[in-house]
Amino acid sequence: MGGKVVFVLKGYPRLSETFIAQEIRALEQGGLDLEIWALRRPTDAKVHPVHREIAAKVSYLPEYLHDAPLRVLRGVLAAMLRPGFGTALGAFVRDFRRDLSRNRLRRFGQGCVLARELPPGTGRIHAHFIHTPASVARYASLMTGVPWSISAHAKDIWTSPDWDLADKLAESDWAVTCTRAGLDRLNGLAPPGKPAALVYHGLDLRRFASLPVPLATRDGRDPDKPARLLTVARAVDKKGLDTLVDALALLPKDLAWRWTHVGGGEGVAALKARAEAGGVADRCAFRGALDQVEVLSLYRASDLFVLPCRIASDGDRDGLPNVIVEASSQALATLSTPISGIVELLEDGINGALCPPDDPDAFAARLEALIRAPNERYRLGKAAMERVRSSFDSAVTIGALKALFAEGRAGLPAAAADAPFARRTDAA
Repeated sequence: MGGKVVFVLKGYPRLSETFIAQEIRALEQGGLDLEIWALRRPTDAKVHPVHREIAAKVSYLPEYLHDAPLRVLRGVLAAMLRPGFGTALGAFVRDFRRDLSRNRLRRFGQGCVLARELPPGTGRIHAHFIHTPASVARYASLMTGVPWSISAHAKDIWTSPDWDLADKLAESDWAVTCTRAGLDRLNGLAPPGKPAALVYHGLDLRRFASLPVPLATRDGRDPDKPARLLTVARAVDKKGLDTLVDALALLPKDLAWRWTHVGGGEGVAALKARAEAGGVADRCAFRGALDQVEVLSLYRASDLFVLPCRIASDGDRDGLPNVIVEASSQALATLSTPISGIVELLEDGINGALCPPDDPDAFAARLEALIRAPNERYRLGKAAMERVRSSFDSAVTIGALKALFAEGRAGLPAAAADAPFARRTDAA
C-alpha cells in the first residue's frame, strides 16, 4: 500500500497509551509515512521519551463542534460536494437512530472536518480504538473513498454495542487486536471470511533492556528493609485498586512493606481516603503520573508488581495491561487476576501469581505469601522475563503490523502465523 497513513487517535500524547506511541515510532522506523490526528488535546503534564522521538506531524480535530463552528461548517459544506457524502450520511443516520447522543453527532462533524483536511497523498486512515476514533475514521472514509482500518484494544471492544462493532468490522479493510479474549469477541461479530488479526503489543526490548537479576532479600521481617510493592495504573474502576488497598489493610501488622502507586485518574483521592481508613496510609506513596524512564527505575527497585484487575460494572476491562509486560521484562514478579488477556502472559505459579478479582482476603493471603518468599518471587520474575523476551519483542510484532499495512487487506498475513508473539494463545 502506498501513500501516507493517517492515524486517528482519541488523544495524543497520553502517558497511559505508551503502546500506541511505541507502535507509531516503530512503524516510522519501518518506513511508513505517518500523520497523527487526535480528537482530544493532551491533558498529561509529562510525555514519555518515545513521544519526543516521533517525527509524525500532529493535528487536532475540534473536540467539541461548538469550539470551531466555522471549521466544522467548512468541513460539512465540502463533504456535501463529495460523491460519498450520501453514503456517509446514511451510515450516520442509522447509527444515530440506535445511539441518540450528542457524541454520535460530534463524531460525524469531526469526520467531515477530517475528510476536508486529509493531507494530500493519504492512502489509508487507521483508527486506534474501535469506538469513537473508528467512527470518525469510518465517516471520513465513506466521504472520501480512502480505505480505513482499525486497531482495537480493551475498553473500546467491551463497552461498544454489538451492532457498532459488526458494522465497523464489515466496512473496514482489516482490524487487529491485542489479546485472544478481544479477538474472540470481534470474530464472533465479524463477517464470514474476514477475521480480525491478533498481534500483541510488543515491547521495545532495547528501551527495556534486562539487567542481571539479583537474588531478592526483602522478606517482610525487617522494618528497615520493607518489601517494595508497586502498581502502575490509572485509578479507575477496572484496575481494582480498592481491592488492593483493602488487601493491604488485612496484612499482618508486623509484616514490613511499602506500596507505591504511579498514575492519575479520578479515583486517587478515594484511594487515599481508603488507605487512611484502613490504617495503612503511612505505608502508601501516591506518586501521580510519571514518565517511562521514572517508571522503569521503579520496576527495577521493587520486589512485587500488584494489579488486581476486574471487569467493571459497565463491562469495561483491561486487555493485557502493558505495565505487566514492562514489569515482567525487568524480572519483577506480578500478582494480578485472570482477567481477559492477562492469562495470555501470566500462568499462575509458573511465571506469575493470579487471584480471583474482587477478593481482598485472597489477595492479602497471596500478597503475604509472596512478601515472605523472596526466592519464589525471583523464580516467577525470571520466568516472566524469559516469556516476554521470547514472545513480546516489538521487533516481531511490528513486522506483522507492517505486513498488514503493506497488504491492505483483512486477516493476519500467512507469513506471520507462526511468529513467536502468536504462541500459547490457548491460555485464554
